[in-house]
Amino acid sequence: MVPALMQALAIHARRAFTPFDEIGDAVVVVQGSKIVAVGPRDEVDLPRGAREVIAQDQTVVPGFVDLHIHGAGGRDVMEGSREALDIITATVASHGTTSLVATTVTASEKETRNSVAGIAHFILNTSQYPARELSAEILGIHFEGPFISPARRGVHPAKWIAQSSPGLLAGLLEEARGTALILTLAPELPGALELIAVARRAGLVVSLGHTDATYEQAQAAIEAGATHAAHVYNAMRPFSHRETGVIGAVLTSPKVSAELIADGVHVDEAAMRILVDLKTAQRVILVSDGMSATGMPDGNYQLGLFEVKVSGGVARNAEGKLAGSTLTLDRALRNMVAFGVPLSSALRMLTANPARQVGLGTRKGVLAPGADADLVFLDDRLEVSGVMTRGAGLSIA
Repeated sequence: MVPALMQALAIHARRAFTPFDEIGDAVVVVQGSKIVAVGPRDEVDLPRGAREVIAQDQTVVPGFVDLHIHGAGGRDVMEGSREALDIITATVASHGTTSLVATTVTASEKETRNSVAGIAHFILNTSQYPARELSAEILGIHFEGPFISPARRGVHPAKWIAQSSPGLLAGLLEEARGTALILTLAPELPGALELIAVARRAGLVVSLGHTDATYEQAQAAIEAGATHAAHVYNAMRPFSHRETGVIGAVLTSPKVSAELIADGVHVDEAAMRILVDLKTAQRVILVSDGMSATGMPDGNYQLGLFEVKVSGGVARNAEGKLAGSTLTLDRALRNMVAFGVPLSSALRMLTANPARQVGLGTRKGVLAPGADADLVFLDDRLEVSGVMTRGAGLSIA
């Protein structure tokens, strides 16, 4: 007899996107925390005793994967506490984000190490906590800074920006205890290429961001192992027809995946079209860059250790600079489709592409046997009507 918690669940939907293929009259079979089968209803043998869920007017897709997010629900990942991270993961899960990479901001070494230690403790000890009905999984840590350009720092505090330092990075990696996944840096800083080599040996994805790099400097970083670019167009040397800069290098290199904040505020629609056309659906990754105000009303919030004002859903610091976003990935999906991107392509940008970039392409971001049972249900307007995280929490509106 199969225990109740391990009973197979057969979910019937009008269609499913894997996201590589569209399956009509689809069924997804889940057992425990894993997907065990997916396909057309007439081709999938249902396990004996499986509980069937009928969602025939729904589209089921893989859970969204956010590689660049600072907070949500009024809390920030830099707090590093279980309470804060619980709230963040629950808030974004309700919008379809079932996996995320907790992203730090530039702060003092002590504050950053404390935050990283707290996030790592949460990741490594999640199995010891009481089960949460619906929550995103924190896959690891994204260091956004401190090795960034003072000229393109955005809202990162200038006093804590650091020169490329293998020793400082080693200290952060020590606190991360194997959970670090991404390092965003400015490749034009002295010693940056050596730091890229250190980061790659540690298994990190190296990301170009908050940078004033020329085309040549960016190309050198790509040749050294950088394969990612943080929130392309934002906090980067502007593109010029005679000096294309880091944007030119990112747009023309097949080795680099490009983050995009598709909120209609950070990047103009024409610029988004250029990015998608040049990078193709395989190399664009939709991110939220969400901060603590995500899922909250307008007001004053924290981004890292400084205050941000949110008005009309747009976050800015005291100088009026954009300070992250309040975007959720379900809204990013709707925006991209409204811009004319095919649904299957837009889905890849927030499921399979980000999962592949951090080496989890068979476990996250796909509907396939053996993958985690992270499912999102969409109605005809592409609004989230239900979410499952690692086999739990399913409730279809």
